[in-house]
Amino acid sequence: MADIKQKFGTNNQALTITLASLASAAMRECTAVDNTTDLFMDVKVAVKVKTGASGVSSTGSINIYAYASVDGGTSYTSSATGSDAVYSGRQSNLIYLGSLDAVNNAVTYSSTFSLSRIFGYGGIPAKWGIIIENLSGAALDATGGNHSVTYQGVLAQAV
Repeated sequence: MADIKQKFGTNNQALTITLASLASAAMRECTAVDNTTDLFMDVKVAVKVKTGASGVSSTGSINIYAYASVDGGTSYTSSATGSDAVYSGRQSNLIYLGSLDAVNNAVTYSSTFSLSRIFGYGGIPAKWGIIIENLSGAALDATGGNHSVTYQGVLAQAV
Protein backbone atom coordinates (compact mmCIF):
# COMPACT_ATOMS: atom_id res chain seq x y z
CA MET A 1 0.00 0.00 0.00
CA ALA A 2 1.32 3.45 -0.92
CA ASP A 3 1.94 6.23 1.57
CA ILE A 4 0.42 9.66 0.89
CA LYS A 5 3.00 12.42 1.27
CA GLN A 6 3.32 16.08 0.44
CA LYS A 7 4.46 17.17 -2.99
CA PHE A 8 5.50 20.78 -3.36
CA GLY A 9 4.74 22.89 -6.41
CA THR A 10 7.07 25.51 -7.83
CA ASN A 11 8.36 27.78 -5.08
CA ASN A 12 8.54 31.55 -5.04
CA GLN A 13 5.63 32.16 -7.43
CA ALA A 14 4.89 35.88 -7.37
CA LEU A 15 1.45 37.28 -6.70
CA THR A 16 0.72 40.50 -8.59
CA ILE A 17 0.14 43.18 -5.96
CA THR A 18 1.44 46.75 -5.80
CA LEU A 19 2.55 47.53 -2.25
CA ALA A 20 5.04 50.37 -2.84
CA SER A 21 3.88 53.53 -1.02
CA LEU A 22 0.66 51.88 0.20
CA ALA A 23 -0.82 54.50 2.53
CA SER A 24 -1.54 53.82 6.16
CA ALA A 25 -5.11 52.56 6.65
CA ALA A 26 -5.25 51.58 2.96
CA MET A 27 -5.81 48.11 1.54
CA ARG A 28 -4.61 46.50 -1.69
CA GLU A 29 -5.68 43.23 -3.31
CA CYS A 30 -3.64 40.97 -5.57
CA THR A 31 -4.62 39.52 -8.91
CA ALA A 32 -6.51 36.27 -8.30
CA VAL A 33 -4.75 32.93 -8.69
CA ASP A 34 -6.49 30.22 -10.72
CA ASN A 35 -6.22 26.88 -8.92
CA THR A 36 -8.34 24.89 -11.41
CA THR A 37 -5.30 23.34 -13.11
CA ASP A 38 -2.88 22.78 -10.22
CA LEU A 39 -5.60 21.74 -7.74
CA PHE A 40 -3.42 22.56 -4.72
CA MET A 41 -4.65 21.17 -1.42
CA ASP A 42 -2.74 23.86 0.47
CA VAL A 43 -0.89 27.00 -0.46
CA LYS A 44 1.87 28.64 1.56
CA VAL A 45 1.85 32.42 1.13
CA ALA A 46 4.96 34.43 2.04
CA VAL A 47 4.48 38.15 2.68
CA LYS A 48 7.38 40.61 2.92
CA VAL A 49 6.89 44.35 3.43
CA LYS A 50 9.19 47.20 4.34
CA THR A 51 7.87 50.04 6.45
CA GLY A 52 8.40 53.66 5.53
CA ALA A 53 11.38 55.73 6.66
CA SER A 54 9.40 57.69 9.26
CA GLY A 55 6.09 57.91 11.07
CA VAL A 56 5.59 54.21 11.83
CA SER A 57 3.53 53.61 14.98
CA SER A 58 4.90 51.59 17.90
CA THR A 59 1.64 49.62 17.69
CA GLY A 60 1.60 49.27 13.90
CA SER A 61 0.68 46.14 11.99
CA ILE A 62 0.09 44.73 8.53
CA ASN A 63 -3.03 42.57 8.23
CA ILE A 64 -3.34 39.87 5.60
CA TYR A 65 -6.71 38.60 4.39
CA ALA A 66 -7.76 36.08 1.76
CA TYR A 67 -10.57 36.21 -0.73
CA ALA A 68 -12.01 33.51 -2.97
CA SER A 69 -14.42 32.71 -5.77
CA VAL A 70 -16.31 29.50 -6.37
CA ASP A 71 -18.21 30.71 -9.44
CA GLY A 72 -15.32 30.93 -11.89
CA GLY A 73 -14.29 34.44 -10.90
CA THR A 74 -17.60 36.20 -11.51
CA SER A 75 -17.78 37.27 -7.87
CA TYR A 76 -15.29 37.23 -5.01
CA THR A 77 -15.46 37.52 -1.25
CA SER A 78 -16.63 40.92 -0.01
CA SER A 79 -16.49 42.83 -3.31
CA ALA A 80 -12.89 41.95 -4.16
CA THR A 81 -12.30 42.26 -7.91
CA GLY A 82 -9.64 39.62 -8.58
CA SER A 83 -7.27 42.34 -9.86
CA ASP A 84 -4.22 44.17 -8.50
CA ALA A 85 -6.20 47.12 -7.21
CA VAL A 86 -7.10 49.28 -4.24
CA TYR A 87 -9.55 47.38 -2.05
CA SER A 88 -12.31 49.49 -0.55
CA GLY A 89 -14.70 46.81 0.70
CA ARG A 90 -15.23 45.81 4.30
CA GLN A 91 -12.44 43.85 5.93
CA SER A 92 -14.93 42.34 8.39
CA ASN A 93 -16.29 40.24 5.49
CA LEU A 94 -12.85 39.00 4.40
CA ILE A 95 -11.13 35.84 5.62
CA TYR A 96 -8.42 36.81 8.11
CA LEU A 97 -5.12 35.07 7.36
CA GLY A 98 -2.79 36.72 9.88
CA SER A 99 -0.76 39.82 10.63
CA LEU A 100 2.76 41.14 10.92
CA ASP A 101 3.96 43.55 13.57
CA ALA A 102 5.17 46.69 11.80
CA VAL A 103 6.44 48.83 14.65
CA ASN A 104 9.71 50.40 13.43
CA ASN A 105 10.71 52.73 10.61
CA ALA A 106 12.47 51.28 7.55
CA VAL A 107 12.36 47.64 8.69
CA THR A 108 11.45 44.62 6.59
CA TYR A 109 8.86 42.30 8.13
CA SER A 110 7.94 38.89 6.75
CA SER A 111 6.05 35.72 7.54
CA THR A 112 4.51 32.69 5.86
CA PHE A 113 0.84 31.71 6.12
CA SER A 114 -1.13 28.58 5.21
CA LEU A 115 -4.34 29.00 3.22
CA SER A 116 -5.71 25.56 4.14
CA ARG A 117 -5.79 26.70 7.76
CA ILE A 118 -8.47 29.24 6.91
CA PHE A 119 -10.28 27.52 4.03
CA GLY A 120 -10.51 24.24 5.93
CA TYR A 121 -10.35 20.62 4.92
CA GLY A 122 -12.21 21.19 1.66
CA GLY A 123 -9.01 22.52 0.12
CA ILE A 124 -8.11 25.65 -1.72
CA PRO A 125 -10.87 27.37 -3.74
CA ALA A 126 -10.85 27.40 -7.53
CA LYS A 127 -9.76 31.06 -7.49
CA TRP A 128 -8.20 32.88 -4.58
CA GLY A 129 -6.14 35.93 -3.68
CA ILE A 130 -4.95 38.02 -0.77
CA ILE A 131 -5.51 41.54 0.48
CA ILE A 132 -2.94 43.52 2.45
CA GLU A 133 -4.03 46.19 4.95
CA ASN A 134 -1.40 48.69 6.07
CA LEU A 135 -1.99 49.77 9.67
CA SER A 136 1.62 50.78 10.35
CA GLY A 137 0.83 54.46 10.83
CA ALA A 138 2.81 55.50 7.73
CA ALA A 139 2.98 54.71 4.02
CA LEU A 140 5.02 51.63 3.14
CA ASP A 141 8.46 52.03 1.55
CA ALA A 142 8.28 53.48 -1.97
CA THR A 143 10.59 50.93 -3.63
CA GLY A 144 8.57 48.10 -5.18
CA GLY A 145 11.42 45.61 -4.86
CA ASN A 146 11.36 45.97 -1.07
CA HIS A 147 8.01 44.16 -0.94
CA SER A 148 6.97 40.74 -2.17
CA VAL A 149 4.10 38.31 -1.90
CA THR A 150 4.86 34.83 -3.17
CA TYR A 151 3.32 31.40 -2.86
CA GLN A 152 4.04 27.70 -3.16
CA GLY A 153 1.34 25.10 -3.65
CA VAL A 154 1.18 21.78 -1.87
CA LEU A 155 -0.25 18.60 -3.42
CA ALA A 156 -0.60 15.02 -2.20
CA GLN A 157 1.24 12.16 -3.87
CA ALA A 158 1.25 8.42 -3.42
CA VAL A 159 4.74 7.08 -2.69
